Amino acid sequence: MDHPTVETLGRMYVSLLPVILAGILNMVWCSTGLAPALARPVDGGRVLGDGRRLFGGNKTWKGLVGMVVLGAAAAVLWGAVLAGHRAEELNLLYERHDNTVPYNALAGALLGLAYALAELPNSYLKRRLGVEPGRTADGGAKWLLVVLDQADSVIGCAVVLAVLCPVTPAFLVGLVVVGSATHLVLNLLLYAVRLRHNPF
Repeated sequence: MDHPTVETLGRMYVSLLPVILAGILNMVWCSTGLAPALARPVDGGRVLGDGRRLFGGNKTWKGLVGMVVLGAAAAVLWGAVLAGHRAEELNLLYERHDNTVPYNALAGALLGLAYALAELPNSYLKRRLGVEPGRTADGGAKWLLVVLDQADSVIGCAVVLAVLCPVTPAFLVGLVVVGSATHLVLNLLLYAVRLRHNPF
């Protein structure tokens, strides 16, 4: 990859492909009836003083655990695929660490956990604004919340990369922009195949 922009995009996607895959698989996982004991809301049904839920019913332990486990599994599989290939050099996660199963599992689990946890502040905000879980806001806040919906989990992953990898602030900003756009495209595709209830 001779062009700097192409190489930068390559690094972004090669580094985050496991958590992208985990996010898609987690949608499938959460739509099944498996592990019903985990299908409990993270907020435990807690209602705040405004009469609204803390996070809402869509943020469940099943989804959180799914992102961690699937993130780890996807990272291990991706590490095995990359081993010995030129694309391995594009993975930012290997700048300071070797491509090993234990490290890949840890990095993937951390990315999956960050992905899931970073969605919670946005859910909290939407509940305070009276937006129901799985719904899109109306009025002036609509597009701001649409942007936050795409960016929140990407920001969480960017924090993990900032800890594990030698990346610049400019790269992280670019990652959030590119990742958010990718998230939007994937959401539209998942909506088209009925794994999401709304396109955003």
